[in-house]
Amino acid sequence: MIDLTINKPVLEKNIRRAKEKGLIIPTFTQMQDPNQIPGAIKEKLKTIGLWDVDPLNLFRISWKNEPKACGGLYGRPNMIELPQSLTGVAARIICMVGKFFPTGCHKVGAAFGCLVPRLVTGQFDASSQKAVWPSTGNYCRGGAFNSKLLAVDSVAILPEGMSRERFDWLKTIAGEIIATPGTESNVKEIFDKTHELKATRKDVLIFNQFEEMGNYLWHYQVSGRAIAEAFEGIKAPGDSFAGVCLCSGSAGTLGSGDYLKQQYPYSKIAVGEALQCPTLLSNGFGAHRIEGIGDKHVPWVHNVKNTDLVIAIDDADPLALLRLFNEEAGKACLVKEAGLSPEQVEALSYMGISGIANMLCAIKFARYYELSSHDVVATVLTDSVDMYRSRLAELRQEYGEYQPSQASADFARSLQGIRTDAMRELSYADRQQVHNLKYYTWVEQQGRTAEALEDQWYHQERSFLGVQRQAQAIDELIGAFNEQTGLLAGR
Repeated sequence: MIDLTINKPVLEKNIRRAKEKGLIIPTFTQMQDPNQIPGAIKEKLKTIGLWDVDPLNLFRISWKNEPKACGGLYGRPNMIELPQSLTGVAARIICMVGKFFPTGCHKVGAAFGCLVPRLVTGQFDASSQKAVWPSTGNYCRGGAFNSKLLAVDSVAILPEGMSRERFDWLKTIAGEIIATPGTESNVKEIFDKTHELKATRKDVLIFNQFEEMGNYLWHYQVSGRAIAEAFEGIKAPGDSFAGVCLCSGSAGTLGSGDYLKQQYPYSKIAVGEALQCPTLLSNGFGAHRIEGIGDKHVPWVHNVKNTDLVIAIDDADPLALLRLFNEEAGKACLVKEAGLSPEQVEALSYMGISGIANMLCAIKFARYYELSSHDVVATVLTDSVDMYRSRLAELRQEYGEYQPSQASADFARSLQGIRTDAMRELSYADRQQVHNLKYYTWVEQQGRTAEALEDQWYHQERSFLGVQRQAQAIDELIGAFNEQTGLLAGR
């Protein structure tokens, strides 16, 4: 569970600093329901851009932001429903859109869930410590952004081979940037760097998204409820919620599936990964090109005991569809062959590479279970094409200009041709076997105990179920913190 022990001397320092900087921290409840946000804050947001480095943008860590670059307030959860002529399956597939979070990615929420409990308990000293954000890209962007808004120094760690857009933006936000060897597949190298920092520097605190339960809790409380609200808003008579399909990066977003299973007990949770690195599917390893998902280990925050299905995605398919959805020849193909309107085609730019992989997981899920038009499947578009335009340029350079014939081939092969290969429905024993893979990363390498690993499996009251109930306690700590700064008076 998340440690909520109070360090009073440091907490008092954090409160004084927040008062000096004019910082007000939102609660989980306000992120779930922006109607709870004070009117004076909403009024000020009308003049603030979505990506502006302004502390009030903490109140835009929500799925419900108006989809506009500046001055937006709140509405229904941002989502799109994919046309059946595009997916090739009868099931309704809804996609939560991460583009309209600050930083253009929902990982800013996961980072909030990790940092703020430490801040409002005094376990992190905002005046003397630096927050270290190890990730393969978007999480360290979200962490650096939150740190900037909360007047905290930050260190972003990500592989040197990640997209240029991530590095260019981080240079304007993060205090330090550390590029580790490799690309998406090289998570251990990130962990090794955090060990080095812990051993050589006393001014850092590591916020490892792969093991921080605040990541899981934010998605359970905020993403899970947003998906449920999106489903309730579009369901027709006779519709049922079939499940949620999500590739495993840090596995935090899978926490939303735990919430959804509680609301819709017959629904399922499917986890995706790259076929080129089939860790969950077959204890495999390798390298892949699906930026935004992880591999070669099972994150500590993944509640494997509640996972029903593993789906592998060939990394060639998301890259092909990235071109299909964003090149002019591809857009023309989708209008002609799938019958999409120009507006529907433009909405596909809401998908980054991992978002496309999530969509393919949902299609394979629907095919595998032979779902009907009354079944609704949900997934998440973590970020958008805006983080991958340099990848499009690289693909053009490697393969040449995108031609109509290639667009038709990609539509037929990488979308309409998706089948139910490389999938594994998990039995109880299968789940336990996948869970036990955590041992090699977290016990042998990261210093956790075998007893803690067994606790996750046999005593979930002390792990996942316990964490789920901590949101109210954290909200109370945030409320007390804000009250002691005095900045909410009169708002």
